[in-house]
Amino acid sequence: MMQAYKTYARIQATGDLAIAHLPFAPGSLVEVLVVGAERGAAEREQEWARMMQTVQALPQSPTISDADIATEIDASRSGL
Repeated sequence: MMQAYKTYARIQATGDLAIAHLPFAPGSLVEVLVVGAERGAAEREQEWARMMQTVQALPQSPTISDADIATEIDASRSGL
């Protein structure tokens, strides 16, 4: 299974990019894709739709109720 990690970083004045504290073991081979974050609303909407299709296809998705989601949102807002 492919492990993915998404983060944002700013290009330094020298043109260099440094990403620290990655969740991969030292010596791991990783694939790096650098994409500018300036996206339009339509592109963000398409990305969101693709992500929701992926999430909804997960085996555990049918067992999660709206009440479960509301509870999770409330917990995250209260810092639990």
